[in-house]
Amino acid sequence: MTSKSTASVVVSALLLACAGFSVSPVASAAAPVPVPVVTGLPDFSDLIDKAGPAVVNIRTTERVRMGQGGPGEEEMQEFLRRFFGQPIPRRRSPQPQQEEEVQRGVGSGFIVSDDGYVLTNAHVVEGADEVTVTLTDRREFKAKVLGSDRRSDVALLKVSATNLPYLRTGDSSKIRVGEWVLAIGSPFGLENTVTAGIISAKSRDTGEYLPLIQSDVAVNPGNSGGPLINMRGEVIGINSQIATLSGAYNGISFAVPIDEVMRVADQLKKTGTVTRGRLGVQISEVTRDVAESLGLGKARGAEVSMVEAGGPAEKGGVKVGDIILKFNGQAIETTRDLPRLVGATKVGSRASVTVWRRGQQIDVPVTIVALEDEKAVTAKPQPNKPAPGAAPNALGLHVSNLNAEQRRGLRVEGAVVVDASEGRAAAAGVREGDLILQMNNVEIKDAAQFNALASKLDPKKSVAVLVRREDVTQYLVIKPAK
Repeated sequence: MTSKSTASVVVSALLLACAGFSVSPVASAAAPVPVPVVTGLPDFSDLIDKAGPAVVNIRTTERVRMGQGGPGEEEMQEFLRRFFGQPIPRRRSPQPQQEEEVQRGVGSGFIVSDDGYVLTNAHVVEGADEVTVTLTDRREFKAKVLGSDRRSDVALLKVSATNLPYLRTGDSSKIRVGEWVLAIGSPFGLENTVTAGIISAKSRDTGEYLPLIQSDVAVNPGNSGGPLINMRGEVIGINSQIATLSGAYNGISFAVPIDEVMRVADQLKKTGTVTRGRLGVQISEVTRDVAESLGLGKARGAEVSMVEAGGPAEKGGVKVGDIILKFNGQAIETTRDLPRLVGATKVGSRASVTVWRRGQQIDVPVTIVALEDEKAVTAKPQPNKPAPGAAPNALGLHVSNLNAEQRRGLRVEGAVVVDASEGRAAAAGVREGDLILQMNNVEIKDAAQFNALASKLDPKKSVAVLVRREDVTQYLVIKPAK
């Protein structure tokens, strides 16, 4: 640049300053967040050399009884029984039935201790009479299934060997979306196959108790039970499921987080079974409309739709229609959070449940019991036919009272039964035979009270009505007629 042009720039800057303008860099508060530049791709070879020998192939066989009539005879006997009422007498076989070993399938697993403990999926060994573990050096061992847990899809095996190669376990709570991960296993029976990808999502909800790890690592039939490994050579999950339309890899796979796996494995090692805590409630999602109607603000927590008779929740004082906000001080953001927290709680221990009830938070003490099948409520209310020419209330409902016997059978103190549902109530999902338990945090005692409350509703505001249908209870949001 010449001296003349330099002077011109200086003069221009002075003129701008005198006019009240300031000269500043172009960057502003809206500048993009700096992102580190990724250069090159990782080399997994050293990691595989160290981790590969601890990954095993698992073959399972089942003993099938083979008689003279052949494997189809049982099906024929069942056909004859159904159509003729009784089985046709079998032909006496001159020779006793024999057992034949039939291969059930091939899966993967990995060794977690040098004395022979092996982890895999529960579905890999389910129904197997014999399990064979094969190492990469071609050594084979008969494995004993110490225990399996179908809810988490985890099984613990033991082989009689020492000084075995094994994998270290990582911390699945510290994984990050986008980090590189590897899967090693036996897809389609091809032993010690390695695939790579990244973590696509954390805490993906595909099961009642498990927030699974989602990745784009290629996982196919036979990979089940194999490890998902981070770049430090640590196991962060067990490959368990795939999302597919064809039965093969379709770009999305899921792994059980290793933190959950090890909690299950510890119990399987000690007792052979897994015990989980139970609260004794059925829950449903809290919608934004329900949250606003109940004064919760944002949608959060788990709505109690059923309380098991004689269960921990009922004994502690939890009621249908409560919104569970916390369990032992931990926030419940969605319905998925509660079963996991309760399930991980020691059976017999005391816990605190924080609920939202009629506009305020209440702490309810409960004693956790062992998880078992939930008991459903079987009693059903009997609706009545509305009187001819009778008009529905402002919500579009005809309701009537329950008698003493119905209240005892349904285990309610008050409530009303819906005799007919019209207009906005019907559009919201209220049906004939439903029970109305609450309206806008007010417990319903009888039809007169319910209709009186309905007549005073603000037509500009939606109302949350707690409705029970058979053994399911939920809030339905209705906008009153003007």
